[in-house]
Amino acid sequence: MNGVRTASPFTARSVTLRTAAALLASAALVALAGGCSAAGGQDAEGKSGGSGKGAATPRMTIGMVSHSGDGDTFWDIVQNGAEQAAAKDNVKFLYAHDKEGAQQAELIQSYIDQKVDGLIVTLAKPQAVKAAVRKAVAQGIPVITINSGGEFSQAYGALTHIGQDESVAGRAVGDELNARHAKKTLCVIHEQGNVSLEDRCAGVRKAFHGTVENLNVDGTNAPSSQSSVEAKLQSDKSIDAIVTLGAPMAAISVKAKEEAGSSAQIATFDLNSAVVKLLKAKDITFAVDQQPYLQGYEAVDLLWLHKANADVLGGGKPVLTGPALVTQQDVPKLTEYTGRGTR
Repeated sequence: MNGVRTASPFTARSVTLRTAAALLASAALVALAGGCSAAGGQDAEGKSGGSGKGAATPRMTIGMVSHSGDGDTFWDIVQNGAEQAAAKDNVKFLYAHDKEGAQQAELIQSYIDQKVDGLIVTLAKPQAVKAAVRKAVAQGIPVITINSGGEFSQAYGALTHIGQDESVAGRAVGDELNARHAKKTLCVIHEQGNVSLEDRCAGVRKAFHGTVENLNVDGTNAPSSQSSVEAKLQSDKSIDAIVTLGAPMAAISVKAKEEAGSSAQIATFDLNSAVVKLLKAKDITFAVDQQPYLQGYEAVDLLWLHKANADVLGGGKPVLTGPALVTQQDVPKLTEYTGRGTR
C-alpha cells in the first residue's frame, strides 16, 4: 500500500517477508482446494467465483469464541475473513462472543459439547478460559488462538497464535507520538481487565518520552465513554494526545475532544470505515492496522489445513498480522478495502 509505514521496530523487509509468507500460505491453500475441486469458492466481497463450490474435503465444523462486546465492528471484519475461508474450505462456521471471561469459557464448553472439529478462541482474559481451552485440546479438538493473549497460547496447548505483538504495536505508537512532539498522552482502555489492551498502553509508555495516563471506560456504553474522556480532557489541559485501543472508541474520542475544546491529537488502534473517514478529515492523525480479516481467514484455513494435511504454521511462534501505521495518505486504498469489509 502506498505510504504505509511499517511499525517500529520491524523493518520494511521483515513485514514484507511476513506478508509474502502469508501470501504463499494462501496460495498453498488455494492449490490444495483446487486439487479437490474445480471451483474457487467466493471472492473477498462474498461474490461467487467459478461454480461457487468449495473444497471437496469432508465437511468440518469450526467454532469461534471472542471477547467482543456488542457493536464492536472490529469483530465483523474478523468474521468476514473467517466466513470467506469457511466458504472455500467446506466448513460450517459458528461464532459466539461475550465480554466476560466466565461466559467465554461457557461458550467454549458449548462448542466442546457440540463436538466441533476445531476451535478459534481469544485469550483477552486468559485465566478465565484456560481450563476450557485445555479441556478442548485434551479431547482432541485442535485450537488456534487469535488476537489476544498470544503469550499464553502455547502453554494452553494451541496449535499457534495469529495476531500482532501488542507490546511492539504500543511501542510503535509511542515512537510515532514522539515524532509528532506530543508530551502527555491519554490511553483509553475500553475493556478493563483485557490483557492485550493493557499491553498496548504499556508499550506506548515504554517508548513515549512524555507522560502516559490510562483511562478505563465502558466501551459498550458510548455516551458514558464520551463523558469520561471529555471530563478528563476538561480537567487536564496538558493532555495533547489521545490513544484509543479500538476503532469505535476513536470516533467517540473525537466527539469528546470537540466538546471539551481540546486540541489533542488522536491516534487509534484498528480500522473501520469510520476511522478511514476520520483520517481523511484529519480528525485522527494515524491508526494501527493489525489486519483482522487475516486473523479470521487464516485461523479457519489453518484448522482446515491441519485436518486435511496435518499442517501447522508458526514453528512455535505467533503468526503476525501486524502492526503497520496508516495515515491520511493511505485513505484511497483503505476506503476501497473497508467498504467491502476486509480492512
